[in-house]
Amino acid sequence: MSTPLAPALPVASGALRPVSLTDVRIAAEGFWGRIQRLNRDAILPHCDHALERVGWIGNFRAAANGTLATERVGRLFTDSEIYKTMEAMAWESAREPSPALLDRLDELTGLLAAAQLPDGYLNTYYGYEGGPERYTDFEWGHELYCDGHLLQAAVAVVRAGGPAPFLGIARRLADHVCEEFGEHGRQTLCGHPEIETALVELYRATGEASYLEQARLFVERRGHRILDDTMYKGRDYYQDNVPVREAEVLVGHSVRALYLAAGAIDVAVETGDEELLGAVQAQYDRTLQRRTYLTGGMGSNHHGETYGDDFELPSERAYAETCAAVASVHVAWRLLLATGEERYADVIERTLYNSVISSPSVDGRSFFYVNALQRRSPGIDPEPGVPSLRRTDGRRADWFTTSCCPTNLARTFASLSAYLVTTDDSGVQLHQYAAGTVDVAFGAGRRARLEVETEYPTDGVVAIRVIDTDDDEWALTVRVPAWARDARVVVDDAERTATPGAIPITRRWRAGDVVTLHLDVAPRWVHPDPRIDGVRGSVAVERGPLVYALESLDPTLLDLDRIVVDTSIAPRDAATPIPGMPGVTAVTVRGAVIDLAAEASPYDDAPVAATAVAAELALLPYYLWANRGPSTMRVWLPRADVAATVGAVARGAGS
Repeated sequence: MSTPLAPALPVASGALRPVSLTDVRIAAEGFWGRIQRLNRDAILPHCDHALERVGWIGNFRAAANGTLATERVGRLFTDSEIYKTMEAMAWESAREPSPALLDRLDELTGLLAAAQLPDGYLNTYYGYEGGPERYTDFEWGHELYCDGHLLQAAVAVVRAGGPAPFLGIARRLADHVCEEFGEHGRQTLCGHPEIETALVELYRATGEASYLEQARLFVERRGHRILDDTMYKGRDYYQDNVPVREAEVLVGHSVRALYLAAGAIDVAVETGDEELLGAVQAQYDRTLQRRTYLTGGMGSNHHGETYGDDFELPSERAYAETCAAVASVHVAWRLLLATGEERYADVIERTLYNSVISSPSVDGRSFFYVNALQRRSPGIDPEPGVPSLRRTDGRRADWFTTSCCPTNLARTFASLSAYLVTTDDSGVQLHQYAAGTVDVAFGAGRRARLEVETEYPTDGVVAIRVIDTDDDEWALTVRVPAWARDARVVVDDAERTATPGAIPITRRWRAGDVVTLHLDVAPRWVHPDPRIDGVRGSVAVERGPLVYALESLDPTLLDLDRIVVDTSIAPRDAATPIPGMPGVTAVTVRGAVIDLAAEASPYDDAPVAATAVAAELALLPYYLWANRGPSTMRVWLPRADVAATVGAVARGAGS
């Protein structure tokens, strides 16, 4: 097996260099090790089985047999889910060798090869007798989007030492795209960006310059109103209203916007286009500041899965699609590499721990498509065996008619180790903390082997031990997260305080040297920007990198519309775990439950008569909610002086 490379390859103009997927080994029993095991044992097999069950893999068999006209099933973009699952299989087989996964990749590669047309075109929805003609619907057709996911899967396969024929399939398809859409070809683009970053990744893997040039052309065409104005906020929906270089913030469909941003960053870095890089960085920064949820989720409008206006961040109506969270990680990762700014590692951490892992259930066989921050209704059970359109209530579904999210999770978790560590000429940087080992090359032929011991995020102590290195000086850099207000770094019993950001420690390292990072993960109140109407007057709770939520099961059947919390008393770790969540640290806050008297109208010219009872409220990590049965949930909690509230509402009841 060849040595797999990182999801984004090192580039000359980048500040930091990613490392090989297998240079970082996440320990099986750590937090992310357990997630990766869940992915290998449950999520990935579930995706593969579901793709067969619903017939989407069968579409490729029908394409090879010439029976698509009568046998084709699923929506027009289902091919992409097979490609993302193949990408996940490739990364997973590199992370932990699996003959079974490689055999399955061989089998699927054979299906793709049999379905590919002589000119390189490959799609099971278009271009067959009796079906719609190819390249007739650029707004909604998703043809180039599907192509992009195939190219990314092929890059993963070749880096992971998978079946060699897959790269040939990808190159024939990419050559076809370049011929059809190059400088002298069709002067248009896909309504769903994705092909841009995929072409750059294929260029990095093969060195074929035409792929990079085609990606550049697609980025430059965007925003010149080539696509029709159909629906969902006009051409903003496809990011085709303003050229990429002139945009000020991410707009429209959140996944499309983020995939385009990732592709534009890739083009900018590979071509040395600092203007383009700066423009996309500024757009993403403003989006983080004004259009992003506490969980790192993006996209506040259900209608069109789109961004809202600045500070339009309703909790209950949050869309925050799982794929948007994954795409935001892609953008933040690329900006971290390109700029070296540690704040993008903070974004990755927040998004991974909250808006990404909130999607799968604890058994890895059902998923949230939408990740709202409040749910007033527990919803209804999904119909067994029937793909959900898009569940937007408090229940996960085992599959969707649009199942981009489960397959996106599978490829993300399988490749996660490539997002933890970077290098540069001066040394090694640890951006995310997971128990395991690091064995990386840096500088001019230098190498370092490290061991990381931690119970992060439950505990804030991270010990990094040098196992082996050379005798010359180099810098080991650790990250103090932006949320950490009381951080300490200990080296050889010498302790110093540390402020948020990158903390480089430069010295001649010896085997046995230990750097210990102490982060205070005590629960804390978080207050929103007052311009966010949906949560004004509320607070949230975080513990370390984890956002916490109040679920109606704690206590049983609690009406979350009737609670308030007292911020004069700090939240604290609970003495006992939440029922049904062994090993999970719960957080308790002081609050009250208000009992309103029945009234004819929700509005009155005097305070509504009510009573209130003080209560201790137990919160659990947001990503774990909806795993113990039907429930409601909220992240943002109305705040009040509980003692005054209890007295005031009691007086109101007696007046």
